[in-house]
Parts: sequence; structure tokens; C-alpha cells
Amino acid sequence: MMESAQSEAKPKKNGPFEMTSLEKAEPPSGTEGKNWYKYVINQGPNEIIGYRQGSLRAVTQAVQDIIVNLNQRRSGKPGRVHLTPSSRKRK
Repeated sequence: MMESAQSEAKPKKNGPFEMTSLEKAEPPSGTEGKNWYKYVINQGPNEIIGYRQGSLRAVTQAVQDIIVNLNQRRSGKPGRVHLTPSSRKRK
């Protein structure tokens, strides 16, 4: 039996990053161990393919965290202040 969580949603052209698939996978070359998953994150024409080891629940949470960070970076840094010199005249 193969564990997977898969979404058939088509990514929007300039929408946010979204996980489009997550499925059980063989270990990537050069690695060992069990419980490997392959995930795909899409944003428009951009595609990120990655592998992560762990339980389905842990991998799903880790990929969701990656997506949140990618979307935050895409929308700019929150709380960033742009300092400008004051317009006070010097004596």
C-alpha cells in the first residue's frame, strides 16, 4: 500500500506557491533509510521537486512550512522599515 497526499489543483500563473503532490518514494541516490517522500511545489511555471524523510504527517508539515516561507518571501518582508534622512535644517 502506498501512502500519499495528492492534489490535482492546477497552479495559477502568478498565484502563491502550492504543494501539488506528495507521495512515497525510494530514497534519493546516495542516501539511506526508510520513509522517504517526494514532494512537488508549484507557482506558475516554477516547479520545486524535493525529497524528505519522515512520517507522512511530519513531511506534510515540513513542506507546508516551506510553502509559507516561500510565499512570505514572495510578498516582501513584513515589518521592514525604510529609513530616510530627516528634513531638518542644520544650524
